[in-house]
Amino acid sequence: MAKKRKKSSDSVVTMTELVLPNDTNTLNKLMGGRLMHWMDIVSAIAAQKHSNRIVVTASADNISFKHPISLGDVVTLEAKVTRAFSSSMEVYIEVYAENIPANQKFKSHSAFFTFVAVDQLGQPIDIPELEPETDEEKEMFAGALRRRQLRLVLAKRMKPEDATELKSIFD
Repeated sequence: MAKKRKKSSDSVVTMTELVLPNDTNTLNKLMGGRLMHWMDIVSAIAAQKHSNRIVVTASADNISFKHPISLGDVVTLEAKVTRAFSSSMEVYIEVYAENIPANQKFKSHSAFFTFVAVDQLGQPIDIPELEPETDEEKEMFAGALRRRQLRLVLAKRMKPEDATELKSIFD
């Protein structure tokens, strides 16, 4: 039986949050931990939409804070699955902040999170393949295997010499 395929667009999730005083540090800027929490939620929902399963966070790639987000800003997070492996999937998240009274909007951050779909006992379970449609989706899909191998090497779950997709980077 052929494995079911889904489109990246099937997993798109948009989440909007208002930065309130409880979300900020003493400089009235959004706390990094709160932003990471929101990123985890929006990307988990995207992973659930793709897999139709319970998902657990496996990794979050390089979260660096490019632009501070201020008290009162509206934060919009957009997530979608970029590639599915046997039970894991990579999700791309973009974060935008908007100061509505000043009519200013900017991209604050982007990151990749990885999730594993699990059954009711918490064991990994097979998920549908992802079929990229647009040029951007195809580019993200192609790069996902390199990013996956890099994550596995850094986590010491793969030997560097076995990371076939990374050899061209280091040769």
